[in-house]
Amino acid sequence: CIDGVLGGEDYNHNNINQWTASIVEQSLAHLVKLGKAYKYIVTCAVVQRSAYGFHTASSCFWDTTSDGTCTVRWENRTMNCIVNVFAIAIVL
Repeated sequence: CIDGVLGGEDYNHNNINQWTASIVEQSLAHLVKLGKAYKYIVTCAVVQRSAYGFHTASSCFWDTTSDGTCTVRWENRTMNCIVNVFAIAIVL
């Protein structure tokens, strides 16, 4: 999803809202198509590359046997993108 939205693009702050919304919506659509019994939370951050770097962290208090998280880092020469997916099992 990230490469499909940001691939070939240069950082432009005017496009950030559109890009992040598209990445989150596409990611959720793909996750829902899996048909698993999970609630999903997807976050996306896009920042301009700089000498200052970009750091992020998250922590969860949940059932590690059924819930999970995945973080994807993507970059090109002008920007960095971090997408976090949190999957929380639905107990039926």
